[in-house]
Amino acid sequence: MDDLNASGEIINQTLRELEIINQRLGGNHVTIDGLNKLLKEKSAPVLRIADLGCGGGDMLKLVANWAQKAKIQCELMGYDANPHIIDYARQNCSGHGDISFETQDIFSAEFQENKFDIILCTLFTHHFSEEALTKIFAQFKSQARIGVVINDLHRHWLAYSSIKLLTQLFSKSDMVKYDGPLSVKRAFKKKELIKIMRGAGITDFSLKWMWAFRWQLIF
Repeated sequence: MDDLNASGEIINQTLRELEIINQRLGGNHVTIDGLNKLLKEKSAPVLRIADLGCGGGDMLKLVANWAQKAKIQCELMGYDANPHIIDYARQNCSGHGDISFETQDIFSAEFQENKFDIILCTLFTHHFSEEALTKIFAQFKSQARIGVVINDLHRHWLAYSSIKLLTQLFSKSDMVKYDGPLSVKRAFKKKELIKIMRGAGITDFSLKWMWAFRWQLIF
């Protein structure tokens, strides 16, 4: 998934399977719960929410449904550096007029000029080094008026063994079979996330372990 030139059916199959995996394992609720926590104290007439590393757009569809039920007006934007993934996301979310997508690199000067109410990252931050994340989190803090919700993996032997077994048994995508276990290897221990936050100069944050082997980081 780190290959920005990846395209075609291998990407489409991978994105379809990832949407199912996240639904079945229950990890998506970590992001929605984070939104509810952020909005207990702050809001806006129209919430501008960005999902970074948006993949196929499945999280934004959930956010759109959440906003509709909560009667919250939102402008939802998905960003990914791979234009082929963005093409898939646009098709996948074609029934949601409140969702738009852009191909952008979050490190680019163009992206850094953007301001949002809330930034979401779901299973995205484990793709970066500790040094890069320190800069990214400081950047996000300056770009998000209300806050940031990070939903990512807990590095644990049981999580690794489980996803390796499940993908070998049920996945038809070689990319999922390879990237699933690798993502857990690249994931985080609690002390590592705390160190990154301190390096970014962020002291006011919430870090909580949630099922299934997820960290919910809010700042």
